[in-house]
Amino acid sequence: MADFVLAEGLKAASLRALAGAAGVSDRMLLYYFRDKDEALAATLGAIAGRMQAMMDTQAPGERLPVAELRALLLDSLFTPAAWPFMCVWLEIAALSARGDRPMREVGNAIGRGFLAWGEARIEGADPAGDAHRLLVEIEGLVLLTSLGLGEPPLSDRG
Repeated sequence: MADFVLAEGLKAASLRALAGAAGVSDRMLLYYFRDKDEALAATLGAIAGRMQAMMDTQAPGERLPVAELRALLLDSLFTPAAWPFMCVWLEIAALSARGDRPMREVGNAIGRGFLAWGEARIEGADPAGDAHRLLVEIEGLVLLTSLGLGEPPLSDRG
């Protein structure tokens, strides 16, 4: 289901489509999940886990200056492999802004996870504040890039 959502986006993630991606009937999917929102939340949690694993391979576990961590993240997040994750993140944010409570809860959990990940890797006097600023900066670049208002940080990105 995660591969389907990464390829097709949240708009295409009907219960039937999610079930098909999982290789089961929609009734069987509802046997494992209370409803579509729960299935989608589990799927998005799996996507977030994949994204964190991707970030873990780029940024070592030891603390780094925020500028160094930023450079590592920009090198990995604006690649063809990572861009589908960024697109899904933007969809989560947009649905949350429209009042979709399940997406707000999922987005909040994913955002808190990124902040904790960043705080654990940033050295300096204010790792929590630096993690918040880093999230704002990266998400701003993702938004501008997705709207065609800015170039990805490196020129060879598509």
